[in-house]
Amino acid sequence: MKAFRCRVCDNQLYFENSLCVSCGTALAYSRAERAIVPVDEHGRYVDASGLVWHVCVNLNLSGCTWLAPLEGAQCFACDLTRTRPADDDPVGLENYPLAEQAKRHLVVELDTLGFPVVGKDVDPDDGLAFDLISSVDENVVIGHEDGLITIDLAESDAAHREQVRAELAEPYRTMLGHFRHEVGHYYEWQLVRGEELMRRCTELFGDESKDYQAEIDRHYAEGPPTGWEDAYISTYATMHPFEDFAETWAHFLHIADTIDTAREFGLVTVSGIDAFSTFRDVVTGVWIPLSTALNQINRSMGKEDLYPFVIPAPVLDKLEFVASLRPAALA
Repeated sequence: MKAFRCRVCDNQLYFENSLCVSCGTALAYSRAERAIVPVDEHGRYVDASGLVWHVCVNLNLSGCTWLAPLEGAQCFACDLTRTRPADDDPVGLENYPLAEQAKRHLVVELDTLGFPVVGKDVDPDDGLAFDLISSVDENVVIGHEDGLITIDLAESDAAHREQVRAELAEPYRTMLGHFRHEVGHYYEWQLVRGEELMRRCTELFGDESKDYQAEIDRHYAEGPPTGWEDAYISTYATMHPFEDFAETWAHFLHIADTIDTAREFGLVTVSGIDAFSTFRDVVTGVWIPLSTALNQINRSMGKEDLYPFVIPAPVLDKLEFVASLRPAALA
């Protein structure tokens, strides 16, 4: 995530800011410029080409600060949401903003890494869409199918999320983590195509033709295999090759985004992940020392580790494969 600054007073900003707390300027995020820009009293921004943009209509509903091309319209990020809580669902609406915030963060990261983000409103067959569903009245299963990602808004509630994390013995569980994992399924579906890529993917992650439901049943009945730590990033990754890929993808995004943020704030001196010839070198040369330091900082505050994972050599190979799917790497 970039280190944003107010264009009026140069005060440092958070990505979610709709107002500069220093000078009071109203703000919005321009995806085209990848910057937070000032807007007038009517929520308008005129770009360098003279095009007029407007603050997203969902500012007061979900806290969206992105610019939309038309007055009273949704922005690109909000257009990706196919389903949201009903207006008469106060619990769902309360949990909704955190999910949308995580989704916007995800889109910015995908933009930064060069992955195409195309909505189902543009491409119904291969596009991406989100159902952000409140589980007040129904059991919501987080998952992905043919470009549609379903997220349980109950995961926005910290107490609920922590309870589930403890029950499943997971070291890490966040709303952003859910988005990163599920979009990994989408990009495997979209990017791992062609005989060579599919063969290498099977070599690293296993035979995808395994019965998915049977593997889920086995996982929850028996748990992870003995010695899983030697080849997987998490116990969930051991469930099925699809889940191993998605977990690895999520960690690729965790690592790339955290390093990018650390660089923006002067915590590391590297110019970015593209300064390295392999992502393996990024992990061993930058991420492991950085995450160790961040873990120690968290411990100094009496908190749990920021990154409670160990990366064995086979996972380095998997991370390298995922990183190789970037359009820039394939060019």
